[in-house]
Amino acid sequence: MQIAMIGLGRMGANMVRRLLRAGHSCVVHDVRPESVAALVEEGAQGASSLTQLVKQLGTPRIVWLMLPAAVVSSTVAELRKLLQPGDIVIDGGNSNYRDALAHAREMQAEGLHFVDVGTSGGLYGLSEGYCLMIGGEPAPVALLEPIFAALAAPGEPTAQSPAAPAGEIAKLGAAERGYLHCGPVGAGHFVKMVHNGIEYGLMAAYAEGFNLLRHADRGLATRAADSETAPLAQPDAYQFSLNLPAIAELWRHGSVVRSWLLDLASEALRQDATLADYSGRVSDSGEGRWTLNAGVDLGIPMPTLAAALFARFDSRGEGEFADKLLSAMRHSFGGHAEKKE
Repeated sequence: MQIAMIGLGRMGANMVRRLLRAGHSCVVHDVRPESVAALVEEGAQGASSLTQLVKQLGTPRIVWLMLPAAVVSSTVAELRKLLQPGDIVIDGGNSNYRDALAHAREMQAEGLHFVDVGTSGGLYGLSEGYCLMIGGEPAPVALLEPIFAALAAPGEPTAQSPAAPAGEIAKLGAAERGYLHCGPVGAGHFVKMVHNGIEYGLMAAYAEGFNLLRHADRGLATRAADSETAPLAQPDAYQFSLNLPAIAELWRHGSVVRSWLLDLASEALRQDATLADYSGRVSDSGEGRWTLNAGVDLGIPMPTLAAALFARFDSRGEGEFADKLLSAMRHSFGGHAEKKE
């Protein structure tokens, strides 16, 4: 099939490579000409503008967006002026599912199709394949299946699947092949939104656990004896100098907490157990916020995600003023001076 890819960043470019290797024809565009040129050398057709990109496509035109959420709406608006009824626009980035609903309504009025695809896989997607969470009308989704199959992670039946009733297996759709039509427009990004919310919580749990392991030798250190330092109860209970890379590797084998995220943590610790190359500033793309907002809308308790999301805000210094005010109040009521460490 022929497909256009707009946005050749960390994931978009590798998705094009995976499609090319599967025999699909790709027309590519990006604000960085060098990114386009690199893929042209690998067999793609380049386009210097959206107008040129659309002109190179046969009908029905299929255009996949891998763009930051902030520029999806403007790009969709420009494409609407260039496309014809029956053409399909796919948003595979980390966009708000509510935006997908709005785009679909606008495009449907002009005879265009909009498909939202939550895409997970990161930098490893080129070699391992992607997990695709799809929302859209049945007809365009069915038409796009060869594209999804080429991009998706090649699945293997789980141990439970062969024993499941045939009807139950059928309900899984193509899930075991790494892609799934989750429902109507918006469903793909909604599922990916929740996926990323879970990701925040998992990452926070690993980070907090390893942080505790790292400080398990606190009892070996000499602590100040003053009114500003809480005494350590039972210092002899915290005298473990632990090998974090080895523990991370150990947990990867047979442990109930093993996962791909643990694999990545293990690799990072093996390269440098102090993580000196990282400042600890953790960004968020917005999906954790949207997941929490949906929980509030529906009255669904999500304390783990809320804590993980707020921890990311704090990592970026957003809690610094609150910390200063805490210190100021403590100094005011008790004369406690800030301890310099």
